[in-house]
Amino acid sequence: MPFAIRVKLSAMMFLQYLMMPVWFLALGKYMAGLEGSAPWMFWVFNTMAFGMMASPVVCMFADKFLNSERMLLICDVTAALGLFGAAYTSNPGVVFACLLVTMLFYMPTWSITAAVAMAHATPAAFPQIRVFGSMGWAAAALFGLVAKHVFGAPEFESTRAIFLCGGGVALASAALTFFLPPTVPKGRNEPMSVANALGLRAFVLFKRPEFAIFAVLFFCSMLPFQWYNSWTVPYLHLKGFELGVSMMSWGQVAEMAFLLLIPVILRKAGYKWALVLGVVLLAARYGAFYLGAAVPGLAGECGDVVGILLHGLVFGLTIVGAQMYVAEIAPPEIRNQAQGLAMLISSGLGVLASNYLFGKVVPLDKPTLPLFARGYLVALAIAAAVAVLMAMLLRPDDKRTPKE
Repeated sequence: MPFAIRVKLSAMMFLQYLMMPVWFLALGKYMAGLEGSAPWMFWVFNTMAFGMMASPVVCMFADKFLNSERMLLICDVTAALGLFGAAYTSNPGVVFACLLVTMLFYMPTWSITAAVAMAHATPAAFPQIRVFGSMGWAAAALFGLVAKHVFGAPEFESTRAIFLCGGGVALASAALTFFLPPTVPKGRNEPMSVANALGLRAFVLFKRPEFAIFAVLFFCSMLPFQWYNSWTVPYLHLKGFELGVSMMSWGQVAEMAFLLLIPVILRKAGYKWALVLGVVLLAARYGAFYLGAAVPGLAGECGDVVGILLHGLVFGLTIVGAQMYVAEIAPPEIRNQAQGLAMLISSGLGVLASNYLFGKVVPLDKPTLPLFARGYLVALAIAAAVAVLMAMLLRPDDKRTPKE
C-alpha cells in the first residue's frame, strides 16, 4: 500500500472517531442540565441505535450509486449541521430531533470507513489503520482538558460546546474526503430490487448457518458491551470524577496498543476463539466495575481503572474482529452493506436492547452506586453466558484466520 494512501486512510479514521465521543459520552451530564429532559433521556440515548438501523440503506448507496468517499462527504456535512442545531437549542425535544438527524448520517460512516479502508488495505493491515480511530476517540478527552486548564471552564461537558466541537470535527472530516482514494461502488451493475433499495442484500448472509449463529451471539454480547458507552460517564461522575470523558480515554489508549495485536491473535486463535476471549474479557471488565461500585476506597478505584483499561482488548477482539470476519466472508458487491449489517447488530439493535434492559436495572433519572453495582452484576452474568455459548455453538467455519 502506498504510504500516502495509508496516511489518508489513517487520518480518515482519526477524524471520524474523534467527532462522536466529545459530545456523546457527555450526553447524560448535558441532558441532566436541561429543564424537562427526563422524558427524552431514553430517546436521546437511542439516537445511536436509530442511526445504525438506517445504516444498511445509506451503505446501499455506497455499494451501488456513489463512490464511498462521496457518500462519506454527504454524511459528515449533514452530521455537522445536526450537531450545530443541537448546540443552539435548550428544548430537549429539539435536541433529540437534531441528534437523530446527526446519527442517521453519522452511524453509517463506521461501516463506510471500514469498507473504504479494507478496499485499499489487506486484512492484516486494517487494524494498523483502524487504530487511528482509537487515537481519535482518545483525543476527544483533550477538548475537556483544554477547556478546563486553558480556558478555565471545568463544566465543559455540560455545555453546548460539546456539540460545537463535534460539528467542527465533522466539517474537517468532510474536507478530508476530497483527498481519499476513489472507492467505486462494486454493485453498480447489479440489478435493482427491493432488497437493494432498502440496503438489505447483506441479509443473504443469514442463509449460512455459521453466520446466523455468529450474528445471534454477537448481538447478545452487545447487551453488556454497549452499556459501557452509554452510562460509564454518569457512573464516573457519581464516583467523583469531574471529567468522565477524559477518564474513559485511557480505555482508548490501551485500545491503540491492543489493536496492533489483533492480527496476531486472530492468526493464532482464529475468529471463533478470539471472539470467545473478547467476551470473557468483557465479563472480567464488569467484574472490575462491580468492585468499583460496591467497594469504597482504593480497591474500588482500582476496579474502575482495570475496567476502563480492559476496553481495548474487549473492543479489538469483539468489534474489530467481527468487522474483519464479515469483510472476509461477504462478496465484494455487498461489502458496504455487510459492514452496515454488522454495525446494525452491534450499534443499532444492540444499543437499543442494551439501553432498554439496563434502563430497567438502573433507572435513567435516579442512578445510584448500589444500582450500578447491581447492573454490573447483570452485565457480568450475560457476558459469561454468551462466552460459554460461543465456545459451544460457533461452527468450525468460524475458526478461519484472516488472509495475509
